[in-house]
Amino acid sequence: MDILNDEILFVGTAEAEHVEMYLKAIWHIKERGEDVKISTIAKMLNVRQPSVVQMLKKLNTKELVHYNKAGVKLTEEGQRVGASMMRNSRLLEVLMESALKVEIDEEMVCGIEHHMNKQFTDALCTMLKHPRKCPHDHDIPTGECCKSA
Repeated sequence: MDILNDEILFVGTAEAEHVEMYLKAIWHIKERGEDVKISTIAKMLNVRQPSVVQMLKKLNTKELVHYNKAGVKLTEEGQRVGASMMRNSRLLEVLMESALKVEIDEEMVCGIEHHMNKQFTDALCTMLKHPRKCPHDHDIPTGECCKSA
């Protein structure tokens, strides 16, 4: 049996997806113009507040957020990851509604968005003709591909 012809299965890490979800939630709260509060993050992600505090400490150590008594602020890298996750999910929503004509399935979107690389996201964005708004009328963060369009 030739191993090169076998399908390769990929198992992503739940830890990486959790990090991305927290950054996406913080990014979204900031986008709405709200203060980033532990209670708001907890409600958005449907987790308990102590879990949020624990993750914020971890994100602070990884230099993805600045977390202290003053509050929570995304670092430049945290901002980049949060915007990238939001871009992925909003482009997937456009794909489902406009191109595939299927009902938007947020659980499916959430499952896929973590596995999209820049090349795939830019290709999807180009295929969809660089949409600026998702079906929920939120802005879609622009990518490199949008600058040349």
